[in-house]
Parts: sequence; C-alpha cells; structure tokens
Amino acid sequence: MKKLLFALPLSLLLLASSCKSDTTKELPRIAIAGLAIESSTFSPAVSHEDAFRTRYGDDVYSYYPFFAPDSGIIDRAVWLPTLRGHAMPGGIVTREAYESLVGKTLDSLKAKLPLDAIFFDIHGAMSVQGLDDPEGDFLVRIRELVGTDVLISTSMDLHGSVSPRLAQNTDLITCYRLAPHEDAIESKKRAVTNLLNRLKSGKGKPAHKAWIPVPILLPGEKTSTRIEPGKSLYAEIPGVIDGDNVIDAAIWMSYPWADAPRNHGVVMAYGDDKEAVGKAAEKLAEHFWNVRKDFEFVAPTVYLDEAFEKALASDKRPFIISDMGDNPTAGGAGDVTWTLHEILKRPELKGSDAKSLIYASIPGEEFVKKAKEIGVGGKIDATAGAAVDNRYAPPVRISGTITAIHEGHPNAKTEVAVKNGNTSIIVTERRMAYHYEQDFTKLGLNPRETDIVVVKIGYLVPELYDMRADWLMALTPGGVDQDLLRLDYKRINRPMYPLDPDMENPDLSAQFIPLSDEILK
Repeated sequence: MKKLLFALPLSLLLLASSCKSDTTKELPRIAIAGLAIESSTFSPAVSHEDAFRTRYGDDVYSYYPFFAPDSGIIDRAVWLPTLRGHAMPGGIVTREAYESLVGKTLDSLKAKLPLDAIFFDIHGAMSVQGLDDPEGDFLVRIRELVGTDVLISTSMDLHGSVSPRLAQNTDLITCYRLAPHEDAIESKKRAVTNLLNRLKSGKGKPAHKAWIPVPILLPGEKTSTRIEPGKSLYAEIPGVIDGDNVIDAAIWMSYPWADAPRNHGVVMAYGDDKEAVGKAAEKLAEHFWNVRKDFEFVAPTVYLDEAFEKALASDKRPFIISDMGDNPTAGGAGDVTWTLHEILKRPELKGSDAKSLIYASIPGEEFVKKAKEIGVGGKIDATAGAAVDNRYAPPVRISGTITAIHEGHPNAKTEVAVKNGNTSIIVTERRMAYHYEQDFTKLGLNPRETDIVVVKIGYLVPELYDMRADWLMALTPGGVDQDLLRLDYKRINRPMYPLDPDMENPDLSAQFIPLSDEILK
C-alpha cells in the first residue's frame, strides 16, 4: 500500500514534467539580432568595428528591460539572442567592420537554427563603404540563411531609412514615435509583442504591407515631436491602427546626412485588411506632405555670432547654445574646433568680470595624456581637436589650469576640465556628447550656475532641456550641418523638399509590398 501511495505522486510528477517539456517545445524559438549606428557620409570620419558596443548571448537582455522575469514576455518564447551591436553615431562604417559584424551574427544564427521568428533591432541610418542599403543587405543575408518561413519583426529609429528591399524582407516593422526618443524601449517592446501575438494566433505574416515614399528630407532638429507639426503628425498614428486589420503604422523622417537614394521620408502600414492598410498609410503620408512647410527648428536657430551676442546680453542662466554642425550624436566627427576657436577669440569672454562659460567638449588624446602627466592644479598649454575633421579650423590651442581629471567613462575614456579665466573647456580622450548634469558635476562643474553652456548636440535631450533658462541652436559647420543647402548632395532622389521647394505634389498612393515569401535582393 505504501508503494502505491509513493508511486502515485511520482507518476504525477513525471506527467507534470512531461507536460512542462511539451509546453517548452511548443514555445516559439525567437532569435534577437541587429546593428545600430547613424552614419554621416558628409563627414571624413570612419567607423571601425571597435566603435560598436557588441552584446552577445544573455548580455543582450541587459539592453531590453522588457525581458525582465516578471515582464510577461520572457516566458512566451524560447529567446535566442545572437549579436546586438550599437555604436555612437559617426562616420561611414568600413566594409571590413560591417562584414565582420554581419558574419558573426550569421554564424550565431546558424548555430541556433531552426527558428520560428527573429526580432531584428536596427537604427536604419547605417552607411557602409560600397553599400547603399546596408540594413537591407543585412536582412537579405539573414533571409538566405533562415528561409522565408521565419517571421521577422523589425524595430527602427524614426530617423532610419526604409528601402523596398528592407520592407519586403521583413514582416512586421515599426519605429519610434517621439523625438527625442523617449519611447525607444516602448517601440522595441511593441515590435516584440506584435511578433509574439502573430505567432500565438497562428496568423503569421500580415497579409498586406503598404509603403509610400515621401520626398521630404529634414533634420531631426526640425521634426521634433515636442512641437508642431511633428507632434500632431505622430499623434495621428494610434488612430489608424485597428486590431489585425491595421496592426501598426509608422512614419520615418529618414536621415539627411547620408547621400544615398534611400534617404527620404517613408510611411508604412501593415495588417490583414488591404483597403484599411492602404488608407492608413495614405492618410499619414498626405498629412506628412501637407505640413512639410510648417516644420521649423525646435528652438530659435541663428548663426554663431548672433547666438553669442544674445547669450552675452542675457541675464538668464544657464543660457545653452547648441553647437549643431559637428554633433556627434547625429554622426559628426565630434572634433571640429571651429566653434571653440570662435569662443577663445571673443574679447567679452576674457577678464575676471567675464561671464562664465562651459564648452563641452573637444577630443584630444595627446592633450589628455599630457594633462594626466601634469595633474590637477597644474598648468597646461597644448592643442586638441581637428584630428579627424580639420576642414573648417586647425587644432585649437588650450591653455589654463587643470581643474579636474575623470577616468573610466565608457565612451570618452578620460575627461579633463581646463579653466582659462571664466571659461571651462572639457577635453576628452574620445569624442563625447554631454547630456546629463552629472556629466558636468563629476568634473566639478555646475552647469546650472554657469552663464553660458555650449554643447556639441542639436536639440536638447530631456535633462538639458529641463535645465535650460534660455536656448539657441547655432548653425555651425561640420559633417551634420543643419543648413542642408550647404551640403553637396549628388545621389539622393530629386526633386526633394526642401532642396526643391517648388516641386510638384508627389503621388502618395499606397504601394503594396510583396510578402517575404520570396527574397528580394
């Protein structure tokens, strides 16, 4: 009798274990892969493989908070992370770096076959030597490996570009709806949950994908969703989504600092109802085109001399000036010295009664090395900058007292603060954009109590935006010059607004993209 009592729980345990095993087998096998960088072809900078922060295997999860144990997502599939690489925006990626990163991704995917689906997480504005459409090429090579039955969901930055090849070889596609991109993680989660829902329902690939090229190419600083018309344009997206009829819709502004045929606005929608999908895409595309002339810079924008005249006359602090033309977060080399030369020439910023100013920042590896040898409190007189992009000004001579040295930043490596009169200049071992108050305070600088803060970025990220007492964006030269009429475009499709302001209205009819049942090369 005791044996029977013992055997019963054991048999139930084995049955439960078997059921659990069967459940695990039924879970879809989903790989995670992607490369993300914004690359300017108007900059002399070049991005190598070491520019990418690559995550492999389980380390990939650290990038996605929605894969937390209690998220309700992690247990819906067998997740198979491969390589996810992310680089700070910069110059064109070398072909060698691209081939290496793609090759490593394909090798990892091959080891994880068979697959039911892939979460393909990209930016969409990568430029590669000798390739016009790197993300499209990457996806084709993935398709050739995994086949056309695998469901692929693509997440992108709204400043990416969507070629017909990329549109066909993916099945579900979306992008951010906010600029600045405060919804980045939310958008990636949407790409994942849409994928999981189609797998769970058994419906698989949406029946229809509408793609509409919109001949508009504008910088992000003019298309921020903080202000109109971008705010209302992107706010219209949820209203066109309708269950499985229209699963999702997206608007890409594209990237104006790459000179390639794919660089232009795009609207896409997808779902199971062809008429609804087409109407959703056309509604958004027509709205986009109709407000094209209403896009303005997100803040008052002037050339540098006027920016300084206004900052010097202001009693507000901090008065922030964006040094936009060499913005490393948009793809600039980050080492153009033109603005800093102009600052150091201004007599109003010299003398003990001058206004306080922080300049953030300029890279100078040898300068930093010398500063470390001298130490905090010592005097330094050395040059920095213009090692990559010297088209507008030579290296800048910086002299003063070293007030702080901070080591160990993941991007900048070592940072040095040097004070010359009331001007503090941050010199970094590697190029760096300063976004947060702690970026300054760890160097003993207080941006809130400084009269003028000059940062190498475009529109202000939320923390600086909230900190500002006043703000101007300065049209300065560099690889991401905001004055697009100064850029020498040769290969984008024309006509293009605003380069051709009097162009005729384009055909904004929905173009239905074939499903990924065949690989479009």
